[in-house]
Amino acid sequence: MAFVSKIGSAHEAPGMNPLSISHSLTGQRWQWRGAAADGLSSDDLVTQLLLSRKCPAEQLEAYRNPTIRAFMPDPSIFRDMDKAAERLAEAIVAQEKVTIFGDYDVDGATSAALLIRLLRSLGLEAGAYIPDRLMEGYGPSGEALVKLAEGGSTLIVTVDCGAQAFEALSMAKAVGVDVVVVDHHQCATMLPEAFALVNPNRLDEGEGAAHGHLAAVGVAWLLGAALVRTLRAKGHFSAREEPKLLELLDIVALGTVADVAQLKGLNRAFVAQGLKVMANRRTIGLDALITASRLSRAPICSDLGFALGPRINAGGRVGKSDLGVRLLTTEDPEEAREIAAELDELNNDRRTIEAGVQADAEAALIGQGNRAVALVAGQGWHPGVIGIVAGRLKEKQGKPAIVIAVDEVGIGKGSGRSIPGVDLGAAILAAKDHGLLVAGGGHAMAAGLTVDQSKIEALSDFLEDRLGKTVAEASADRALSIDALVAPKGVNPALCEALEAGGPYGMGWPAPRVATGPVRVVKADVVGKDHLRLIVSGDDGARLKAVAFRQADSAMGQSLLVPTEGRRLWLAGRPKIDDWGGRQSAELHLDDAAWAD
Repeated sequence: MAFVSKIGSAHEAPGMNPLSISHSLTGQRWQWRGAAADGLSSDDLVTQLLLSRKCPAEQLEAYRNPTIRAFMPDPSIFRDMDKAAERLAEAIVAQEKVTIFGDYDVDGATSAALLIRLLRSLGLEAGAYIPDRLMEGYGPSGEALVKLAEGGSTLIVTVDCGAQAFEALSMAKAVGVDVVVVDHHQCATMLPEAFALVNPNRLDEGEGAAHGHLAAVGVAWLLGAALVRTLRAKGHFSAREEPKLLELLDIVALGTVADVAQLKGLNRAFVAQGLKVMANRRTIGLDALITASRLSRAPICSDLGFALGPRINAGGRVGKSDLGVRLLTTEDPEEAREIAAELDELNNDRRTIEAGVQADAEAALIGQGNRAVALVAGQGWHPGVIGIVAGRLKEKQGKPAIVIAVDEVGIGKGSGRSIPGVDLGAAILAAKDHGLLVAGGGHAMAAGLTVDQSKIEALSDFLEDRLGKTVAEASADRALSIDALVAPKGVNPALCEALEAGGPYGMGWPAPRVATGPVRVVKADVVGKDHLRLIVSGDDGARLKAVAFRQADSAMGQSLLVPTEGRRLWLAGRPKIDDWGGRQSAELHLDDAAWAD
């Protein structure tokens, strides 16, 4: 069902149907994002936004105001959940030594911090172990688990890792330490020898499989709910206040958005309610991080992915891997300020390193031809930024991308990012089964791997054979979806506020995109390193600012920098509030443009 959002006559731009644009400046066709339910439409903009993002008609109200109560499953539906909760409860009662073993990214840091803070409120001070990305690599190693056991830990909980740690968990079992795995990455048919393995993406999962979109921090929060329920049944709260799990949702929201988890179902509630908790700034570490990020207002969903998340990640990428967990678990405001400042500085360092690897990776792509997967490898590239660079290449190339950093002994650490409709994680697992990888795994949109340098070319050929047809089909269907048609003067703060009501937006729940025009370019220049800034004017004289990030050197950017005189354009992008200088206005974050005449 095609529709035009009716948001007031002042916003409507007559005479344009985006379906007529078959080839834009980025080579895409434009299409209306259709409503999900036949026969159900509304003049209410939020309803249209919800329906067009596949919200079930019967859940409109639940999605309009996402609450935990509306989407919360019974934690017991997940395999091994009750077993894991019971084991943690025993550890609390017996005051065992427990260590939380987390991944070094935001999802791992928030998952570990959540469990440490929850256990602290339940009377047990757990330790944290975050492996060093460069020295230890991803996931639990047998050596690390055995060392923790020798140090007295009788229970280790791995978060955001462990689903593929067969050798490590076997070594842990051999020395008598129990390991509970809390993960969300794809699993093999066989599972490692864990005391309990809680993962909605287990192949033998039942009802819990419907929640496979959860980030690890979401799974950890559900384990927390199961643990509190188990302790309640044991009378643990007869002399102790029961912890308020909802107060931990700020951490859950951060991990969920930063891990690019789909914002549907329970994840929507986690983020919507978590942002409300975050606005109160009661978590000392998050309060310091918000300040260090120079946010002058309550964080919104995009801030989690572009301001807060990257700073947490910087510790694991180019600094100390445990900084994120330390920040999110400290009760000392001064320590929080110091860690947040260090993470901010490390994030600046990460940007510099990333720019160098990005330039080298783009140069390496030249001459590769039209491969289904953009796969590049380089000696000496920093493995801490390859995931970000892979994401950049994916966006520029419009296809899956893998970036591999090869060390001095010829071992490559790779990170990949995919496009909708192409399951990269499954392809990496298949490559591992074919003997092409030392290790590998992930999920549909992202994957990690370890490969011998001698097998990189064979890996590229394998992915070409396995994914070539799928990528071609996904690319052929490439289109820019439009939610509303507005006149240039209609791109204003009121529109931004109206569109924001359909959020939170993120993976699987795309931010609204509007088309506006026709306009003429009044001024075009490059800001920063490669961002394009435009001032355009509509036929009615209304002026609008538009920004195209990292597009100055693209075909679209070059066309807009030197437009054909007199020709008018349609613009497509996401309206955003610009509060620079304390004065609110709106600007368009440009995705595409097309000639109007």
